[in-house]
Amino acid sequence: MLRIQNISKTFGRLRVLDAVHATADVGQVVAVVGPNGSGKTTLIKCILGLVKPDSGSVLFNDIVIRTDPGYRRHFGYMPQIGRYPDNMLVGHLFNMMRDLRRNTTHQTDEELLEAYRLPDIFHKPMRTLSGGMRQKVSAALAFLFQPQVLILDEPTAGLDPLSAEILKEKVLRERQNNRIFIITSHIMSDLDELATHILYLVDGRVAFFKSLPELKALTGQERLGRAIAHLMQRRETQS
Repeated sequence: MLRIQNISKTFGRLRVLDAVHATADVGQVVAVVGPNGSGKTTLIKCILGLVKPDSGSVLFNDIVIRTDPGYRRHFGYMPQIGRYPDNMLVGHLFNMMRDLRRNTTHQTDEELLEAYRLPDIFHKPMRTLSGGMRQKVSAALAFLFQPQVLILDEPTAGLDPLSAEILKEKVLRERQNNRIFIITSHIMSDLDELATHILYLVDGRVAFFKSLPELKALTGQERLGRAIAHLMQRRETQS
């Protein structure tokens, strides 16, 4: 279980997160959505331990992550833009990651590595790869060590339609294997296919956190984008 417990964060005078609270359990795909500047990226960085919140905690299996750096071995991360050493060969990157994780007891998951035919480009430097190929490398690395929690930031951005479908099918399969997914995306159709829960942030606060079926039933809308718009319009009318 991943628990975000009243996380708040300010940068200077700007409050980016304000008492954000949510829980994600195995088998769930939580989509973190909201307008630009709503705090999505900062929340992801807090979960990854890259940003220290001013107050509140992130707990993984009831252990506060800042007290146990070893939690990272249970996390996989696919950034929106993968930044890798320009001169490093693709194959060397994967070998380096295996060396860094050589003490792990998990077997590697090379399904995406093979589906994207990445061994065919192991001889190429990272600087020669297109944005889409870098996305494929990032996806394969995120799943490689079979983490319990996968955080995917705009995962299908830059991928061709076939590659995007391969990744989405992978997420749906792994959800059945007791994984927890946290996904950010501006592509509502992708989230309609993948998400089990929607965490909607506005100005660093949780506007709502509901299961996808509950959200659609509450709004009477079948499309996620319309359901979110309907609920937010209702909130504005009531406020």
